[in-house]
Amino acid sequence: MTTRRNLLSLGLTGAALVLSPQWIASAEAQSRTIGAIRVDTSRIARQGWGENADRIRVGMERQLAATLGPMYRRGAGTTLQVTVKGVWLSSFAGGSGGGKPTGGGGSNDNFDSEIAVFGPRGEVLQTFPVLSVLDSGSGGAWYLPDVDQRRVAALIENNALWIKRYLGG
Repeated sequence: MTTRRNLLSLGLTGAALVLSPQWIASAEAQSRTIGAIRVDTSRIARQGWGENADRIRVGMERQLAATLGPMYRRGAGTTLQVTVKGVWLSSFAGGSGGGKPTGGGGSNDNFDSEIAVFGPRGEVLQTFPVLSVLDSGSGGAWYLPDVDQRRVAALIENNALWIKRYLGG
């Protein structure tokens, strides 16, 4: 039998759940505006990517600006800091397992990054890791001279799409 007391307690429980910090943080993430994008590729530069690390930085900044769309308004809101921790290209571009029917996962490219969102006063609002894994054939035909650049571009695009999703977009 449902009494007024049970009905009242259900209403209060529902209100407490709706107003809990977890739900509030989720709602803030969905409405967050990114005012600046910063990409740090110093780690992969030390790993041997050299001048390509700067190309990856510029490519990631441009891709994020395009991918975030209306979530990105220069000068307003929070700062998105992306630290690229690693980029790995498989030595075999095309098909899983290096062409072996029993193999698997042997020809994946990886893009590892860590995201931090900073508020206007420099406070950390959100952090999370992002690992993009794509088949090495995602860059198109392996025999074209710019295959590695296209593979990296595909990884950057995939990573930017995951970042947008994590930001609530």
